Amino acid sequence: MAWKTVRSLGHEDIDTPNLDRLAARGTTFTHAYNPGGWHGAICVASRTMLMTGRPLWQAKAAEPRLGPDFVERGKMWPQQMAAQGYRTCFAGKWHIETPHKPLFNQVGHFRKGGMAPDAQNAYFRPEEGKPDTWSASDPKEGGFWTGGKHWSEVMVDDFTGFLGDPDPRPWFMYLAFNAPHDPRQSPQEVLDRYPLSRVKLPANFLPLYPHRAAMGADKGLRDENLAPFPRTPYAVQTHRREYYAAITFLDTQVGRILDELEKSEAGKNTFIIFTADHGLACGEHGLMGKQNLYDASVRVPFIVAGPGVPAGAKIDSPVYLQDAMPTTIKLAGGMVSADVGFSDLKPLWEGKGQPRDAAIGAFRDLQRMIEKDGKKLILYPQAKVMRVFDLKKDPDEMNDLAATGEGKALAVPLFQRLLEIQQETGDPLDLRPSFPDLAVTVDGEKSR
Repeated sequence: MAWKTVRSLGHEDIDTPNLDRLAARGTTFTHAYNPGGWHGAICVASRTMLMTGRPLWQAKAAEPRLGPDFVERGKMWPQQMAAQGYRTCFAGKWHIETPHKPLFNQVGHFRKGGMAPDAQNAYFRPEEGKPDTWSASDPKEGGFWTGGKHWSEVMVDDFTGFLGDPDPRPWFMYLAFNAPHDPRQSPQEVLDRYPLSRVKLPANFLPLYPHRAAMGADKGLRDENLAPFPRTPYAVQTHRREYYAAITFLDTQVGRILDELEKSEAGKNTFIIFTADHGLACGEHGLMGKQNLYDASVRVPFIVAGPGVPAGAKIDSPVYLQDAMPTTIKLAGGMVSADVGFSDLKPLWEGKGQPRDAAIGAFRDLQRMIEKDGKKLILYPQAKVMRVFDLKKDPDEMNDLAATGEGKALAVPLFQRLLEIQQETGDPLDLRPSFPDLAVTVDGEKSR
């Protein structure tokens, strides 16, 4: 999510005092990414990777057999923590193609789907000059108020129950908030903190994204139907207002968790990792959802706090949110198997580790991305379109260099590194036929 605490861009005016408080206690990884997804529900891929430790395309291949190949063999993340003597607890959003109950000792409120229930009046809205069809603060809309209490508050109730359990074992809690996924709902008093006059239009706002069909982001994609086509400043500001309010309300619940931990003896020995499945465009580049490879969607918050973690530090090396899995296993005293495709981050905050040189992203067979050294390449292979950005000069990704000599010079080595990482991680998509001019090695020979 594009929160001021966890992204270095600093564009957003969002009240997150408790996330700021957590960041002050720990280390923020300013360039954390989600590797992408194999269908529109990016959170399914994100959480499957998180639970198995497998990179994107290996996780996709494993998804139909998670039960026999992972659960029955004790290879899922909470099972590995349990093997180290931890009481494992879960509450919130699951969205993984295997039952959750066999994986945890204790389960609170369980949300099977990836989003709260909504209705048609939540789409293609609002239209300027017309009454809004939907209210972000009315519990009668259901959504996050289904069951009578906002789900973000319910999460903390579950946490408190886990914390107060007399079981003497150390605990591992997987607390999976649904917010700020749409429908982005919060109490009216929180929404009132964000009048439209406070909500800025993104610098990279567009009424329509020119490559939306090539990237699969037209009206066939649910997220893109949340706002009217073409996008209007009023609609985008309204959605961003609701997004910011949902984040602030979530932040309040995070504060409740931090308060409880500070009162608890166990809190002194607790590591906290705060991250998210993905970001959301919410009007940037004319897009609304998370099925694109711009930074607003692929970059996520990632804060680690706990014993020995440097306070108030920032690390700009590229990491993936799924690095949380091997990091916690190592902190618990376990061994990370060789088939885990993510990394223990402790050496990085201790100043001893070798960071990744690049981060990649993907959406179906329609999009690929690599970011390396502040340079970025986005590819739409079916349309044979590439986009090249110098993020240090152009953090809003507004100045596409693809048609320039500078862009081509940047794109060739980025493309070559992307091919290497594709091979390392099992990505089956061959990009070379769509981009033959980029498929050359440094010495000029065609890549194979």
